[in-house]
Amino acid sequence: MNVAQCLTRGQVLGLPRLEAQILFLHAAGRSLHDRAWLLAHDTDEVLPAQLEAFEALAQRRLQHEPVAYIVGHKEFFGLRLTIDKRVLDPRPDTEVLVEWALACGEGLERPRYLDLGTGSGAIALALKSQLPAAEVLAVDCSADALSLAAQNAHNLALHVSFQQSHWLSQVQGKFNVLVSNPPYIEDHDPHLAELTHEPLQALASGPDGLQDIRNIVQNGPNHLEIGGWLLIEHGWNQAAAVRALLEKAGFKQVQSKFDLAGIERCSGGQK
Repeated sequence: MNVAQCLTRGQVLGLPRLEAQILFLHAAGRSLHDRAWLLAHDTDEVLPAQLEAFEALAQRRLQHEPVAYIVGHKEFFGLRLTIDKRVLDPRPDTEVLVEWALACGEGLERPRYLDLGTGSGAIALALKSQLPAAEVLAVDCSADALSLAAQNAHNLALHVSFQQSHWLSQVQGKFNVLVSNPPYIEDHDPHLAELTHEPLQALASGPDGLQDIRNIVQNGPNHLEIGGWLLIEHGWNQAAAVRALLEKAGFKQVQSKFDLAGIERCSGGQK
């Protein structure tokens, strides 16, 4: 079996073409960015060990295990992050939240950011990479998640502070921007059945999916400077509800931002 036939086999099994390419490159010990190699070597024979490894990886993916867990890393905002089952697999849509947070820090000499529920550190590290002068505190209730986030910060040589806390309960001080991608899926959402490989505490949040967002909105103003912004990622159908929570809490300029698919993916307001 050659490379092209192996990739076709992956698609027959049910893998999207891009995922089949990524998993084959990983099985072959090549860079995941080396897709040009696949075209140049599509008639090369696949070694038995490579085929066995590829089929094993394909089966893991077909059981809904995220590609990031399988290959051990994920690109986010131009950063290569180590990813495993301790944390949520970062989604590309969250980059919209990062861009908004960066815009809110413009014009400040040393903006102070607080990332709540940092997980892998994706948001906090993206902010620090773009604004080296910023002070960034990344918070998570999970010691395991904080350990991985700190590892990513070390690997990327980015200085971010980390603290274990259930949302804002242990946080001191005030910030210019409070940003969060909290759990927002309803406890009984049927889609959770396909997300069993990811930590449930990073996904589900009460009967309506808004339990953690309510906590953040209620307590966020106490940790924001005057004029500071609270920005929250949420589900595809939650924008109106989150805006209502922000308005009820006294935030001004309440608005939502669209993701790449044209869905209102995050909402925020100014103190």
